[in-house]
Amino acid sequence: MKYLITGTAGFIGFHVAKKILQNGDYVLGLDNINDYYDVEMKYARLNELGLEKKGIKHNKILNSKIFENHQFINIDLEDRINVEKVFKKIKFDIVINLAAQPGVRYSLVNPYRYVNSNLNGFLNILESCRHNPVKHLIFASSSSVYGLNKKMPFSVQDNVDHPISLYAASKKSNELMAHTYSYLFNFPVTGLRFFTVYGPWNRPDMAVYLFSRAIMENKTINVYNFGNMWRDFTYVADIVDCILKVVEHPPKGNSKWLEKDPDPSSSIASYKIYNVGNNTPVKITDVIELIEKGLGKKAKINFQPLQPGEVTKTFADIDDLKKDFDFIPKVSFQEGIKQFISWFKSYHIT
Repeated sequence: MKYLITGTAGFIGFHVAKKILQNGDYVLGLDNINDYYDVEMKYARLNELGLEKKGIKHNKILNSKIFENHQFINIDLEDRINVEKVFKKIKFDIVINLAAQPGVRYSLVNPYRYVNSNLNGFLNILESCRHNPVKHLIFASSSSVYGLNKKMPFSVQDNVDHPISLYAASKKSNELMAHTYSYLFNFPVTGLRFFTVYGPWNRPDMAVYLFSRAIMENKTINVYNFGNMWRDFTYVADIVDCILKVVEHPPKGNSKWLEKDPDPSSSIASYKIYNVGNNTPVKITDVIELIEKGLGKKAKINFQPLQPGEVTKTFADIDDLKKDFDFIPKVSFQEGIKQFISWFKSYHIT
């Protein structure tokens, strides 16, 4: 199998690429290595995949020194011409689009990066899949699409027309764009709404990493909504396991789909949306306590009001994943934090 995986210098993309390479399939990794967070962490991830920083040149395919079945190219998804060239050069079986401009708060101050990367970039992926047929396109959506929804747990059968950040709106737009292309051009597409992914090589702008680093450096942690925040934390190995299960089963049109009572998660087209979560929300203050225990240090906490664009609670209904793939998350939050802290110490301390 030939895979294109976008975002392989990123957190989830790195883990997915590594697992698929270990399974023996070919992977072309694609990433623009932008400066949204520490680029040295991105280069460190790529180094784990056998790609040396000095060898990475814009728009040049680089061979891995560890995996003979791995190549990498440094380009922007919004670079339409070069994305098209990649698809024409290598006939991919599977495309896993994990590249995006992430972050709810950052979308309040730099909205154009979300339009360029998440909308224009994703359009280039869809157009390339249209003109270079693939067996299955899988793309990352987000739990943030649930926006103002208060019904718990969040279900893929619920309407998600009220996002409260541009990041969330861009992910909702991806779902609409993907359905349109699947319907018009008849290729199978699966969207995965990830719920607060964490684990080794975590993004440094996310809570688990931010809290850990602040505690280690004796800095104050800002905790929003005065600590009354819950997140459905999902360990990255479970995310990878889910993606690999989904890859093997491209969706088919739902023969029971009703135009007068439409299911938002499926279609007469070969299109499906799933939540990917741990199905167990954890309170943010409990997260901090577990990190304190793992690091052996107390946190300095500054409680703050709820920030614009943030939701107070996420909770994934994963019944469709259980039904279609017999998928059940294996890693509890307590065990996942232990694994994260072990990596965190080795990355920062030893």
